[in-house]
Amino acid sequence: MDAAAPQGLRAQLTTMWAALLASPVRRRIVLLYLAVGFVIVATAFGQVLLNRWNQPFYDSLERRDLAAFFDQLVVFAYIAGSLLVLNVGQAWLNQMLHIKMREGLTRDLVGEWMKPRRAFRLGYAGEIGVNPDQRMHEDARHLADLTVDLSIGLMQATILLASFVGVLWSISNDFTFSVGGRSIDIPGYMVWAAFLYAGLGSGLSWLAGRPLIRLNEARYAREAELRFSLMRVNEHVDAISLAGGEADERAKLDRDLQTVLGAARRIMTAAVRLTWVTAGYGWITVVAPIVIASPVYFSGSLSFGGLMMAAAAFNQVNGALRWFIDNIGAIADWRATLLRISWFRASVVAMDALHHGEERIAFAEDEPARLTLDGLVAASPTGCARLGETSASVEAGGRLHILGEPGAGKTLFFHAIAGLWPWGGGTVRLPRGKTVAFLPGRPFIPRGTLMDVLAYPLAARASENEAKRALERVGLGRLGARLAEPVRWDRELGDDDQRLLAFARVLAQKPDFIVVDDALDALDAAARRRVLDALEEGLPEAALVTIGTAAPRDKRLGPVVRLRFDPNGKALGKGQAKAAGD
Repeated sequence: MDAAAPQGLRAQLTTMWAALLASPVRRRIVLLYLAVGFVIVATAFGQVLLNRWNQPFYDSLERRDLAAFFDQLVVFAYIAGSLLVLNVGQAWLNQMLHIKMREGLTRDLVGEWMKPRRAFRLGYAGEIGVNPDQRMHEDARHLADLTVDLSIGLMQATILLASFVGVLWSISNDFTFSVGGRSIDIPGYMVWAAFLYAGLGSGLSWLAGRPLIRLNEARYAREAELRFSLMRVNEHVDAISLAGGEADERAKLDRDLQTVLGAARRIMTAAVRLTWVTAGYGWITVVAPIVIASPVYFSGSLSFGGLMMAAAAFNQVNGALRWFIDNIGAIADWRATLLRISWFRASVVAMDALHHGEERIAFAEDEPARLTLDGLVAASPTGCARLGETSASVEAGGRLHILGEPGAGKTLFFHAIAGLWPWGGGTVRLPRGKTVAFLPGRPFIPRGTLMDVLAYPLAARASENEAKRALERVGLGRLGARLAEPVRWDRELGDDDQRLLAFARVLAQKPDFIVVDDALDALDAAARRRVLDALEEGLPEAALVTIGTAAPRDKRLGPVVRLRFDPNGKALGKGQAKAAGD
């Protein structure tokens, strides 16, 4: 079920451009970039003035003219002071862009991910569905930071290049060389030298740094796997400790760590090779402009101040042209991160369109007082889960129990009824205008106060008395005094109490139909009776559909319909959706 990664840089940029256009902070990002551009242009103008200042300043030193020397120091103070203010302003705008870019990118990814049913389907979409939190948190932050830094650096290099090419051309426009008694005139000699010098360095840097794109992408994948393994151990540390499995888990974590370190070592080797090029190029640049301009200086056609001005202008042009050389490592990192984020976003958006050729479960409205499963079949790569009867329904206030053996696809069937799993056949007819609550076998307990938990995800809340009464009915009356406490209830309560709290939430929200997956089977007999009593007393008009493994011992669960798994039935093809569990 993997969506294909966007092919090529253009496709990846198109994907992220769509994300920017959809972002609620896009106007602020554009305004910040415009402000940065204005500051960079102003800074470039100041640097041109500073470059012109070089000639009279160094000429005053050559003439030993103390008065002119102090005058030029005053001029320098004005120019440098203005540039300082612009530098501080650019730093502030730069940091604000970091914040807004990350906000826009993360909001877009979370918004697409949290559209109905997408996050669930992505979880069963293969490799792209692994560690989505890593993509939206760390990868999105890293991509936002790199994008801002590289884009501002490129903008600054481009503006400086445009500003100083003219200066350098005018300085070297009339450079004339004498070779064997012949005069050779090369207009803009130092401009061509700067382009040739920077081009050679860029080519060598690209050859040395290109492998970093693939190596960085591999490193991020291994880092995500290690982070997931650490989170998994932390979430199940009690079970691991009880089983004495620390040594086994440590060995697994060591293996994951070794893959990360191996990826880091490969990046280190490639980075060292790149450093030979970039550092060597940097050291040569210390003397390159003087050496290039020296023939004209020694011929007497250029003063010492003119030489320093030409060298400074060459450094500005070369600095702009060598932006690629200086940032090849960051560019490789950016390409790798862009690939991961663009692939993730494209895959999330594609969750609504995948498998359009597969047969899908239909959803329709039924009578307000009835929920019907009409020929419902849930398909997975290993087979199909289907009811033993052609059709099953439950009326308002009625009961229906779906019984399945282990491995019969009970959770898959539950997800199909809820509309999370669309692949299969038949029709789910939901009661028109009525509310349906779905309780999974493992309840989700959100963060917040106990009142927040009981109201989730509805905006309307039960009264305090209703909340206390719901807790008392399921056997959690001791929590009635703690309704306003904002604690981690998923850590505070045991598994059984969390399931009971989920039923208390149902009692507080009063749905018309309730569909339960394995939650009742997981309770002991006394707690199960207490929940059924609570539903009977608190929601006498609500219909209840239960799915479980054990045959019902309580007649109040209603008639039994068997769920069968057919491994020879029409299933999803190879490489398509994975089963949603048992």
